[in-house]
Amino acid sequence: MLRIKTFTFNNFAENTYVLYDDTRQCVIIDPGCYDPAEQRTLKDFIETEKLQAVQLLNTHGHIDHVLGNAFVKRMFGVPLRIHPLDEATLRAVAVYAPVYGLPRYEPAEADGYLEEGDTVTFGDTRLRVLFLPGHAPGHIGFYYEPDGILIGGDVLFRQSIGRTDLPGGNFDTLIRSITEKVFPLGDDVQVYPGHGPVTTVGYERLYNPFLQ
Repeated sequence: MLRIKTFTFNNFAENTYVLYDDTRQCVIIDPGCYDPAEQRTLKDFIETEKLQAVQLLNTHGHIDHVLGNAFVKRMFGVPLRIHPLDEATLRAVAVYAPVYGLPRYEPAEADGYLEEGDTVTFGDTRLRVLFLPGHAPGHIGFYYEPDGILIGGDVLFRQSIGRTDLPGGNFDTLIRSITEKVFPLGDDVQVYPGHGPVTTVGYERLYNPFLQ
């Protein structure tokens, strides 16, 4: 059985996810933990639940989603995997982090890459990688088909969508990602976004003003 723990970290109110199953293996997706208190919160949960972290995954490389990459790699000894088209996005964070008032940002290199159709495996769980560009050039999502769950990053939010005014963003591309990749998953699919509450494909199909 897949379990999902959500943490909301940093000044951007970013959602960090820990996914785990009955084997107690887990993956950490988009660690936004920046300050020591946030880092301790993540560490304490994993230790209290007796989880074994096996992978670190980034949906994309924007600052709010990667602030804790170096901490997680160092603390749990796990590899970082990201789409190759977003490696430049990740590397750029070190340049602009001080401008956002985040001078303690510690860069972390990708150890491997994920592309459309790849499978992320941990314990008894398999996640399918979806390529969902538009918010970022190498944005990906992680789909767990048995329970209809999509860890969607900054693609689709409750009654909103990801920004497209950042470098590498494109509005038309993002809309295609949603309508051609996310919507076909089915109305009952739960979308766990990079910010804000969980939503469903069906709700957004009906009520998202950007998708009417």
